[in-house]
Amino acid sequence: MTQIDLSELNRKLMYEFKNTDLLVESLRHSSFVNEQLDSNLQDNERLEFLGDAVLNLVVGHILMHRYPDLNEGDLSRMRANLVNESQLASIARGIDLGSYIQLGKGEIHSKGWNKKSILANTFEAVIAAIYIDAGFDAVFKIIDSHFLFLINSVSTPAANHDYKSQVQELVQMELRSMPIYRVVHESGPDHDKTFRVQLKVGEVQTEGIGKSKKVAEQDAARKGLEILKSVIL
Repeated sequence: MTQIDLSELNRKLMYEFKNTDLLVESLRHSSFVNEQLDSNLQDNERLEFLGDAVLNLVVGHILMHRYPDLNEGDLSRMRANLVNESQLASIARGIDLGSYIQLGKGEIHSKGWNKKSILANTFEAVIAAIYIDAGFDAVFKIIDSHFLFLINSVSTPAANHDYKSQVQELVQMELRSMPIYRVVHESGPDHDKTFRVQLKVGEVQTEGIGKSKKVAEQDAARKGLEILKSVIL
């Protein structure tokens, strides 16, 4: 069986394996194993299973830390948009992972090295191999590095819901009074403050909480909008 030079892949992964056999196993597709006489060869499907869990845990941890004001549903949707087949395949292509995957003749003929499903599954297997080889802290750094661009580019659900504008439009059409936002409380050190903002519009009064004044205002506006819609509409 031909030996693969994995030194360049190690460099692209930004990780040097202590146990290279783990990396080799993570690159071994079931179609390749099925064509070999050695029945002891293990394909990468068990590693893929573990890698999926590791990716979800780490990306979930990063999102919770980065977006402390988002609820469970919003965080789950963001994670699903990051840890899906298309995104994983894109990262895999970025490190030319397809060139290193061991495939059977049928998959080679059908260009399996460029299939989204094979690329994504293999990337998950590689992540699991790093986790087994070096533990959680090491794999956390690797995932954080490879997902940094995606996480920075993804828009938060709050970005798609400007509740302050909706409140403004609604009261301009239906009420004569204007919405007033006021910071009523601040807590925490300067680098990690939490704000509580009060919204008053007509007889409606709500409070919102957030890690910035803007987020707290949006939270107050979201709550106020629900009340206003029930009263006005």
